[in-house]
Amino acid sequence: MDNELRVRARAHAAKDPFPIEGFSHLEWWVANAYQTAMFHRLVLGFRIVGYRGPETGVPETASYLLESGDIRFVITGAMGPDHPIAEHVRLHGPGVHDVAFAVPDAEAAFELAVERGAEAASKPAVVEDDRGSMVVAGIHAYGDTVHSLVQLDGAMPGFEPREDTIAEPAGLHTIDHVVANVELGKMNEWVEFYERVFGFTMLKHFDDDAISTEYSALMSKVMWDGDGIVKLPINEPADGRRRSQIEEYLMFYRSPGVQHVAMATDDLQGTMEIVHRRGLETIHVPDEYYPQARERMPDLDVDWERIRRLRLLVDRDEGGHLLQIFTRMLQDRPTVFFEFIERRGAIGFGAGNFKALFEAIEREQAKRGNL
Repeated sequence: MDNELRVRARAHAAKDPFPIEGFSHLEWWVANAYQTAMFHRLVLGFRIVGYRGPETGVPETASYLLESGDIRFVITGAMGPDHPIAEHVRLHGPGVHDVAFAVPDAEAAFELAVERGAEAASKPAVVEDDRGSMVVAGIHAYGDTVHSLVQLDGAMPGFEPREDTIAEPAGLHTIDHVVANVELGKMNEWVEFYERVFGFTMLKHFDDDAISTEYSALMSKVMWDGDGIVKLPINEPADGRRRSQIEEYLMFYRSPGVQHVAMATDDLQGTMEIVHRRGLETIHVPDEYYPQARERMPDLDVDWERIRRLRLLVDRDEGGHLLQIFTRMLQDRPTVFFEFIERRGAIGFGAGNFKALFEAIEREQAKRGNL
């Protein structure tokens, strides 16, 4: 994105009255909330700071509130097979149900969103306890995903506080972006939704020539708030010789949904040394990627040998450079995964790595028999 386009995007966002302050939290609906929370705690270093469940007067679900830096996850599971969360997990597998935004006035934001054509998921409601208060409302997004609009004062209410002395942070501190996969022909529809409802603008557009391999391709448009606090890439499949990763996702998730969550760190190499020791598996980047990357960025001042050893990807744009890596799937179904990213001035998404990245994903697809 050039400077002129960035200025126009920020000017557009400044004029739009929809008030979004950033990501509030992501809520994951899973089969076993305790085990999922333990994975995030013991492998990724998230602190468990709250619990809500039968022991706290909520008989039908169990939820764990986790934090790492400014990242907040709520991980929720159902206590019985007839609960809507159990049905959601049966259909989709574990995944992100709620991409929640922080707003200064949840009721006003909800009314404005509905006025602009959003479908209501839940009307404004007040939740409070002696630690904090929250006004929260919700609108529907792609598939079964919702966007909660959260006005929070103090700590998130409704959770019994926990003091976590076990978690050892790995340096993850911010949600960088949340990526959606939608059906063929639906990308522009959701681009228009985020423009109309939230006043977002398009940061980047990648067509199937930019994101393709010998076998498969996809298209992507990145929506943002104009300041880079909220970035929402939207992917759809494109014609290719074989099944793309987006088609594989849609086949196993059985609807549009969140494909991956990118979390930022200030030291990706240090973060990866920690999580690799704890057993986290990431995609395999072949040795031949690194001489090609060095040839593409000969003047980049990085420790190439350490980057190769950790199998990280490197790219740069007009703002600077970035380091990134992607985990393998977080569950048995080939649906949701994490990206870890360190931005050193770059505002892009690693376009120079697309071919290497998607070839690595295709190798995993081939092992599963889904390419």
